[in-house]
Amino acid sequence: MESTHSPTLLIIGSFFLAGYVAHAVGNRTRIPRVILLLLVGILAGPSGFNLVPETASRWFPIVTQAALSVIGFELGEKFLGSRLRQVGKALFILSVSKVIGTALIVFLVLLLFQVPPVLALLLAGIAPATEPAATADVIDENHARGEVSDMTLRLVAIDDAWGVILFSFILAAAALMQGNGDVSGLITAGLIEIIGAIGLGIVLGVPMALLTGRVTKGELTLMETLGFVFVCGGLAAALDFSYILACMVMGCVVTNLAQHHKRPFHAIRNVQQPFLVIFFLLAGFNAEFGPLMAFSGLSLLYIISRMLGKVSACYLGARMAALPTRVSKHIGWCTFPQAGVALGLALLAAERFPYYGEAIVFVTVGTSIVFETIGPLFTRAALRHAGEIK
Repeated sequence: MESTHSPTLLIIGSFFLAGYVAHAVGNRTRIPRVILLLLVGILAGPSGFNLVPETASRWFPIVTQAALSVIGFELGEKFLGSRLRQVGKALFILSVSKVIGTALIVFLVLLLFQVPPVLALLLAGIAPATEPAATADVIDENHARGEVSDMTLRLVAIDDAWGVILFSFILAAAALMQGNGDVSGLITAGLIEIIGAIGLGIVLGVPMALLTGRVTKGELTLMETLGFVFVCGGLAAALDFSYILACMVMGCVVTNLAQHHKRPFHAIRNVQQPFLVIFFLLAGFNAEFGPLMAFSGLSLLYIISRMLGKVSACYLGARMAALPTRVSKHIGWCTFPQAGVALGLALLAAERFPYYGEAIVFVTVGTSIVFETIGPLFTRAALRHAGEIK
């Protein structure tokens, strides 16, 4: 008995198995799973062995929206959850300095080398994002203990949330800089997009906090979680709001209002893996080796400016926060890994600014491979130099 849906099921099943293999290989080799999935996607796509029908690329927009909505919701818990409230002022100063300083330095360096201003601004908005899993893995693997390790883990847990907020403003600024339309109208549209996303997250977050966690006492069920997250992401997209920011705000509201929740984010952490696997595989599927090489010069400039920005901004932020000298000297070197959120922001920027879309996506994909490779090496060296690895 034939079914027109069998190729689709075959592709989805193969994607999930590829995700499982990437996870297993990553655990044994310490190669980040995100990079493995991107490489598998490239090899299976048109620029590789062409193993997957091109119709699979049609899934990319909806998978991107679903994956980033889930990521945004979880970032909300990290951003204004108990973890941030416990560390307070010092982490706040350090994280804000790191995000804004990194973006500013990358933007200025790219402008200095005559990169188009809009493209420079969008890449600068992506630069602050850090892949926390790679950094945490190095600290755990080497049993690192001390002030630098502790503050690094706290920093990478929340700086992506600051990055999403900053990126929302940068998208509005890039539209203004591009000059497509009335200036006052563009400013108003940008503010409406950001304020609307915050308002929608609050409006949906309050009932989610009050109504959920009742069926399974103290814990969100999978249906509750995905229902609210996808409704929030879908409404935000339909209203032209930032759906990742809206879902992040909803996560903030839930983690602060839902006092009866014991494990409010347990379900979403279990379910996000399938979406992320398909997301990264399709990102690789849509990538091509030709453009990756064509943007090698811009990628090198981005790598150097991002490293300079991270180290400088973290040093300045740590000094402003009156953190120990050991922290200010070493923490910036522990924040180089770049993957999931950065790639998601790149796809959002490419969707909004298609003229620069190819450059943004391929620079982010190529540099993510580099940073996920060299980032753990710099983290390990910094922690060893700080005396926190025996």
